[in-house]
Amino acid sequence: MGIPVTIILQDAPYGNEKVWNALRLSQALVSIGTGVRIFLYGDSVVAAKTGQTPPKGYYNIGEMMKALVEKGVEVRSCLTCTSARGLVQADFIEGVEIGKTLDVARWVAEGGQVMTF
Repeated sequence: MGIPVTIILQDAPYGNEKVWNALRLSQALVSIGTGVRIFLYGDSVVAAKTGQTPPKGYYNIGEMMKALVEKGVEVRSCLTCTSARGLVQADFIEGVEIGKTLDVARWVAEGGQVMTF
C-alpha cells in the first residue's frame, strides 16, 4: 500500500465544508487502496466526538469518521486542542486516539503526501 496520505484538519466539523470534503477525499482514497491517516487540530477535534446529531438531511461527520476508522484509517486528536475543548478519550469515537504533534511530525517525516484542510 505504500506510505499513507496524511490529512491534517483544523476547522470545526460544521459551519463550512472543509472537514466534510476532507473525509469524502479520505473515503475515495481508501476505496482505491490508498492508506490514510488523519490528525485533528483546533476545532476539528470535535469531528471525532461520539453522539453527533446534525439536523435530518445534513451530513453526519461523526458517522463518516467512524466509517473511516472501521476501514483502518488512523485518526489522532491533538492532546492540547482536545484538552482545551474539555474533551477526554471517552468522548471520542472508538478507535480515535488522543495524540501529540510529535505523532503528526513523524507521519510527515516518513514522506508521502500531506494535505491540510
